[in-house]
Amino acid sequence: MIIDKHVHTHYCPHGSTDPLERYIEQALALNYREISFTEHAPLPKNFIDPTPEKDSAMSLDQMSSYLEDLCRLKTYYSSALKVNIGLEVDFIEGYEKETASFLDEYGPFLDDSILSVHFLWSGKAYYCMDYSEETFEEMIQMFGGLSKVYEAYFSTLKKSIVTDLGKYKPGRIGHITLVEKFKRKFPHEQDLSDYVLPLLDTIADKGYELDYNGAGFTKSLCLDSYPPASIALEAYKRKIPLVYGSDAHSAKGLMQGYQQLERTLLD
Repeated sequence: MIIDKHVHTHYCPHGSTDPLERYIEQALALNYREISFTEHAPLPKNFIDPTPEKDSAMSLDQMSSYLEDLCRLKTYYSSALKVNIGLEVDFIEGYEKETASFLDEYGPFLDDSILSVHFLWSGKAYYCMDYSEETFEEMIQMFGGLSKVYEAYFSTLKKSIVTDLGKYKPGRIGHITLVEKFKRKFPHEQDLSDYVLPLLDTIADKGYELDYNGAGFTKSLCLDSYPPASIALEAYKRKIPLVYGSDAHSAKGLMQGYQQLERTLLD
């Protein structure tokens, strides 16, 4: 039976309109025994979403409805499926205080959460790193090369791991190698382990979990998990719990990538 702890909902403005009930019925059909809905948490009020449609996350005024809907379904389906109320929280360099304040307010209502890096600061502007291959190519130019993008991503990721965001800081790090989403078009010669292994040591020291994300298998320029199997094995050796995440943005996206993962490594 499957545990999936990274699932988005119709509250995501760049996702589908599938109702929550459809997700749950699909999860039951797929023999899930536990699911965490981890919608993109509202971005800080004074942060300007760099995506063209400003659709990276749900708005703050939706939080009450989101929590109420999931609380209702958590109770209704309790005998058939464990439903966790969660969020995927963005770590945005320069907005640590705002993020900590948000978590202080809403953390008590959550069963689960993920901390992820999507936005990178170039020194002049923020970019949503995984938005499109065109944006990624622009980043390569603005940051001064592909290696500089990798360095910025993993540096920001390290800050997300070590920064104190309060008692409700998420305990699972999301798609730790998301920078590789477009790697088949923009291949990077340096060994990925040079960047990731030191972070795994820090994650192990902190006692955090790792999102073992299957969504990359559905991306034509990636065709791999986040992290890839070799990195997942290194996490496993360090006794870091690897938790499957479909990163579904529609009901049909549940279980995506699951069969391709090294499932023996899953927590």
